[in-house]
Amino acid sequence: MEASDLLAGTLDRDQTLALMAQMTVPTLATWCAVYTIADQASEPYLSYVLHEDEERIDGLKALLSKIDPPEPVPTPGARVWTAPGEAAHQAALRTSMRDLGRGSSPHLGSGLGTTLSTAAAVGGETVVLPLVARNRVIGMLTLGKPSDDHFRQEILELAEDLSRRAALALDNARLYSERMAISRSLQRSLLPPGLPQIPGVEVEVIYRAAGEGNEVGGDFYDLFPIRDGAYGFAIGDVCGTGPEAAAVTGLARHALRLLAREGFGGPAVLERLNAAILDEGARSRFLTLLYGELWPQEDGSALLKVVCAGHPLPLRLRQDGTVEPAAEPQPLLGVMEDLELYEQTITLDPGDVLLCVTDGITERREGTRMLGDDGLTDVLATCTGLTAGAVAARVLRAVERFAAEPASDDMAILSMRIPEQPRH
Repeated sequence: MEASDLLAGTLDRDQTLALMAQMTVPTLATWCAVYTIADQASEPYLSYVLHEDEERIDGLKALLSKIDPPEPVPTPGARVWTAPGEAAHQAALRTSMRDLGRGSSPHLGSGLGTTLSTAAAVGGETVVLPLVARNRVIGMLTLGKPSDDHFRQEILELAEDLSRRAALALDNARLYSERMAISRSLQRSLLPPGLPQIPGVEVEVIYRAAGEGNEVGGDFYDLFPIRDGAYGFAIGDVCGTGPEAAAVTGLARHALRLLAREGFGGPAVLERLNAAILDEGARSRFLTLLYGELWPQEDGSALLKVVCAGHPLPLRLRQDGTVEPAAEPQPLLGVMEDLELYEQTITLDPGDVLLCVTDGITERREGTRMLGDDGLTDVLATCTGLTAGAVAARVLRAVERFAAEPASDDMAILSMRIPEQPRH
């Protein structure tokens, strides 16, 4: 029961291998080696070696690496494996003959001593138990005793029971690792490959996905060139988590780029995206989205046109420290069929900052307290003169310090700043 609990407590492959070995050495055997098989076409691979005498582990590992692994036979129960003992004996014999052939020397005998030590370590009985999970041999558990020692039947029965439990735990760890690798690959595809350099505009993005193993959650962001001198930017939050939310995230990011580059303005882009989300039927998720287009100007300012569809309002920080919303709230996407959205035009002057966040920032909680729009406004008001990167970092620090508990919601921060013009 204890073995099952320990093995079930981890989904990490390396930790599972270590636990398997530690449960057998020294309780059931003097040494242990675990071989793993990646797939049916692969040869067994020596994955873990443990000896009750730590100084002998390297020598044992070297010896086992030089001999063929045991055959991956699926037949239950322990079978004797003579290869390690024979290999150790032959190695000791070769070392002895080599040392004798060299004549007397103060350094002679060291190699022989090491080899004889390893030979003694594996000179007894060695047994192999198959690791079978889901009707496939995924490896072998090899147990060994020192010279002239043999395994009792009750020990072999315990080892067989452990091998069954360990095999399932090891295969679960493999499946979990594969699933996480696929998940990370899919998640990365939902984020933009990189941010473009915009002349005359500083840009910084900070993204934190909530949940263990997540690189991407329901929140997303994007910044991309539309045409010469024009750039699109977006920050959004899809309702829910999992594959359904990820599907809407992917749909939104790619649709925004495609529609914007086809020449549609902000309202038309979001109205068409709304229709595409509703076309998903029962799989659809509502989406809050801030979308904007940006044009750097020759006088050092930047012209922006924004649409805020159910999303936390973007905040504008002026050089004098005043903070104000840079857009008005409009309906979110994925709920109503006939949306009539409009865009608002603002100009960012040199020294101004536009801060865009998801609700994981504004809804950060500590008990009954919430950071809220007012709290975020207060933080931003202290950021006069900071770069876009410093503004985003200060906001994140304020959010993290607001509550002791780890964040339970995704967080995204998009900060854009127009640098001040150098004085002549």
